[in-house]
Amino acid sequence: MTRVLLTGGCGFIGANLAPMLRKLGHEVTIFDNLSRGRPEHLDDAGAYRLVEADIRDEEAVVRASEGQDAVIHLAAFGSVVESVASPVENFQINVEGTFKVLNGARRAGVRRVVFASTGGALIGNAPPPVNEQAVPRPISPYGASKLAGEGYCSAFANAYDMSVTALRFANVVGPISWHKKGAVTAFFKAIMEGRPLMIFGDGSATRDFLYVEDLCRGIVAGFEAALPRFNVFHLASGRETSVRELAEIARRVSGKPDHPIVHELKRAGEVERNFATYDLARRELGFEPAVSIESAMERTWHWMLAHNARAGQ
Repeated sequence: MTRVLLTGGCGFIGANLAPMLRKLGHEVTIFDNLSRGRPEHLDDAGAYRLVEADIRDEEAVVRASEGQDAVIHLAAFGSVVESVASPVENFQINVEGTFKVLNGARRAGVRRVVFASTGGALIGNAPPPVNEQAVPRPISPYGASKLAGEGYCSAFANAYDMSVTALRFANVVGPISWHKKGAVTAFFKAIMEGRPLMIFGDGSATRDFLYVEDLCRGIVAGFEAALPRFNVFHLASGRETSVRELAEIARRVSGKPDHPIVHELKRAGEVERNFATYDLARRELGFEPAVSIESAMERTWHWMLAHNARAGQ
């Protein structure tokens, strides 16, 4: 049994990851300020120790890290669009917060950290498919903040002989995402509420979409590998999907193939094309996504239907 501190554990990815870790025999302590995550997102809130605190409070991080074997750091200001509107808050949470998680872990004697990074926003507008050798040139404060986080991860791994693994996530799709603000949630909510699907730009922008269960298996693999010093991996599907194609899949799986679509101006900070290869993660971690975007969208739609029904009771 490994004792794991999971920051942001009540959020979308954390609430999917926590039960997977628990079923593998790990003891999970969740560290979350509950600004967006909720204990009710968890499969069984009573199965976890919950520390309600903010990652910007380093002393709270130190206290929560004491006696832990590893930290998986998911807590973040996770929106490109919101980072453009609120760059200071984005910096405070993603850069200062990540520094305090790393330093808090170091002070508590924890030598293993997994950091949730990002692919597209960090790399910026580079010709896809990108990989771990692609030169990062972020075009949003969110992307810049994750690049800074990776910089501190590398520095702590080498300066303090820690095992720190940064995992660059694709766009994640799946259950427990009702509160998220990405395209998938926006499309499905619009369909449920009878509003047109809104696409920013002409719909040709592309992304890499990964089912949350596949992502969590990749996080577990990176965590259990405990590779020395600093390592970075893309966790991706390797498939380029346009926003227009995503909207078409949303209409199809919801049974509304003719649901209206409207276009608005492209938003600042968003990359034009992005998808990544996961060859390195496959080779070093045994990572292999199993769920297609079509199946991921269908599963998410059915979860959202059930969630919406419960919310209306």
